[in-house]
Amino acid sequence: MGPRLLLVPLGCLAVLLPPPPGAAEFSPSLDSDFTFTLPAGRKECFYQPMRKEASLELEYQVLDGAGLDVDFHLLSPKGETLVFDERKSDGVHTVETEDGDYMFCFDNTFSTISEKVIFFELILDNMGEDGQDEEDWKKYVTGTDLLDMKLEDILESINSVKARLSKSVQIQTLLRAFEARDRNIQESNFDRVNFWSMVNLGVMVVVSAVQVYMLKSLFEDKRKSRT
Repeated sequence: MGPRLLLVPLGCLAVLLPPPPGAAEFSPSLDSDFTFTLPAGRKECFYQPMRKEASLELEYQVLDGAGLDVDFHLLSPKGETLVFDERKSDGVHTVETEDGDYMFCFDNTFSTISEKVIFFELILDNMGEDGQDEEDWKKYVTGTDLLDMKLEDILESINSVKARLSKSVQIQTLLRAFEARDRNIQESNFDRVNFWSMVNLGVMVVVSAVQVYMLKSLFEDKRKSRT
């Protein structure tokens, strides 16, 4: 099953509410990322269930939109505000968790015109899956003494490769997000330069026409001949 999410527009509601029974949420995988459009004057919130003594790392970036800024809130299962970023373009936060649903919100209510394109990534550690994987391995591995190998060494190598691959995927995802934001900035600057270039060209044409008219009027003979 792929990552699931709960997207709840809260508007002006500032109270932490538990997700309703059967509501979708991010599955407890190691890594999840999502890109969405946040309309002007809106606030969008997401829930992530966590276990005790686990770790939740969240990184977000505003990829497009005027000002490239957004308000960010991270709330604990008890409704306590753990993180609050006011009008930031990006941020990285890591918290040690307890049992319950953590809520994080992106707030664009301060903007009345511009929508924002937001990318965020969740990295979950110590979710209790590695121990189960180790038990599964032990069911199928026999004769390790004869092969002069230890299950712990194999698991350590596999976990090391898995961690490095996950880190590589994370870095590539962040690089794509940076590239998307830089491309949006370049396209915005390109349109702005073209607009002001046309304005300057129009002003130059008008000034040139006025100068020609004024010079021409200086050399006109306004005297009338008498017959």
